[in-house]
Amino acid sequence: MTSTFGQVDPTGLSSPLGQLVVLFGLVASLTLLLRWWWQNRRR
Repeated sequence: MTSTFGQVDPTGLSSPLGQLVVLFGLVASLTLLLRWWWQNRRR
């Protein structure tokens, strides 16, 4: 398996920036879910 530098991973997970974006998305969705759950629980 030889990959040239110009080839880009379709998911973008090979680059640190892609990993950062995915991680940020996961954290953001988790935060929103927790906030929503907390508001519903306090009623």
